[in-house]
Amino acid sequence: MAVILKAALLDSDKRGYVVDDLATLVDDEVKDKSGLSGGMIKTGYAAVKKIKPGIIWGAINTLLDDFVEALEPYWTAYSASPSGAGPATDFGAYLAAQPQPVSEALLGVTDRRAAASSRQAITSVYSKLRPKAQENVIEALPRLGRVVEKHAAQ
Repeated sequence: MAVILKAALLDSDKRGYVVDDLATLVDDEVKDKSGLSGGMIKTGYAAVKKIKPGIIWGAINTLLDDFVEALEPYWTAYSASPSGAGPATDFGAYLAAQPQPVSEALLGVTDRRAAASSRQAITSVYSKLRPKAQENVIEALPRLGRVVEKHAAQ
C-alpha cells in the first residue's frame, strides 16, 4: 500500500524532524543563490533571521499541513508509477519534471495565506516577492522531493 504523505510527514513524532530538514533546505537554497538578486535574497534572509530567530522554522511548521496537501496528488501519482519509469528516479526528479503545476500548487498555499492576511505590510511585501517566487520554488523542487521522500520512507 502506498504511503500517504499526511500520515508520514505530519505525525507528531516526525513533524519536528521534517520541519528541521525543510528549514535546512531553505537555508541551502538561499546559500546557493548568486548574482545581484541572490545577494539581495541572502541579505534579506539574514536580516529576517537575525531580527526574529526561529521565524523560518515557525513559518514552515505553520504552513506544513497545507504544503503536504498540495504535494499529496503528486506523491500519489509518483508512488503509483512503476519503479524506475521515465526520467523520475526519485521524487525530487519527479517534481522537477513538472515544474509549473507543482510550483503553482505550492505557491497557491502562500497566495491564499497572503490574501487572507489583514496585515498590510505582509501583503505588500508578498506581492513584491511573488513574481520571483515561482523561479525559486522550481529551483528547490529536487531538494524538496528528496526531503519528502526521506521522511515518507521512514
